[in-house]
Amino acid sequence: MKKQQSITKAIVPVAGFGTRFLPATKAQPKEMLTLVDKPVIQYIIEEAVDSGITDIILVTGQNKRAIEDHFDRNFELEYRLKKSKKKEVLAEIDRISNLANFYYVRQKTPLGDGHAILQAKGLIGEDEPVAVLFGDDLVYNPKKPALKQMIEAYDKYLDPIIAAERVAKNEVQNYGIMDVVKGQGNTHEIRALVEKPSPEEAPSNLAVIGKYIITPDVLQALETAKPSKGGEIRLIDAFRSVVKHRAIYAYEYEGDRFDCGTKIGFLKATIFFGLKHKDLKKEFAHYLKNIKL
Repeated sequence: MKKQQSITKAIVPVAGFGTRFLPATKAQPKEMLTLVDKPVIQYIIEEAVDSGITDIILVTGQNKRAIEDHFDRNFELEYRLKKSKKKEVLAEIDRISNLANFYYVRQKTPLGDGHAILQAKGLIGEDEPVAVLFGDDLVYNPKKPALKQMIEAYDKYLDPIIAAERVAKNEVQNYGIMDVVKGQGNTHEIRALVEKPSPEEAPSNLAVIGKYIITPDVLQALETAKPSKGGEIRLIDAFRSVVKHRAIYAYEYEGDRFDCGTKIGFLKATIFFGLKHKDLKKEFAHYLKNIKL
């Protein structure tokens, strides 16, 4: 019988170099690139917190200290804001450092997304399911965060959950693609996963998005997974192993997704959140409407 256990922890791998955004990421983490006035990583953390997560495990690498500093207190800044009576900004700065309990572990060598997740294993209980959120995929849904939708699906099935989105046929080669048994509503049982297939070979257009609920056997499969030709340990390979002996589900979340790991996706997200910013939306909308190129 499957054991019900609440999901209170999230692993957030942030050790990548962000080479697509060079030279901007030469001296700052790509996760700290800002959408208007808030870094991408904060949107990811807030999604987790709004979904009931209390403990955030950030898997970092070289030159990622700025992420730790962002979610820590800054006493000098707080003092200056208090002295200048900028109460609203001070309240926001204080809120950031109190979003969750933060833990940091290092991925010393870039050996794949699965290897990054394994660095957090010591902070996860033996029977504990855990969320995994990658910093590139940002989903906007003010009513119910994508992760919360996935947690509700997990509570129903008690099996691993992979976030899914249908993409255009000519884009399947950019994603992991799922072969599924169509289920009821948004949840489908996965038969197989194919890494970046050609449009002709793809079993569907249901793409893997960087949000997961993983169970202890997925972590165990990562520990025994064989590295790829490039020496990387991949999360998709662990899922391929686990799906042979238990159900794994694809969940088609509801919300607007932005791939902030690409320049065009980041620009789209900037425009989207700029048009939703309470202080800027009117002026920004006017500018976009009248812009001359």
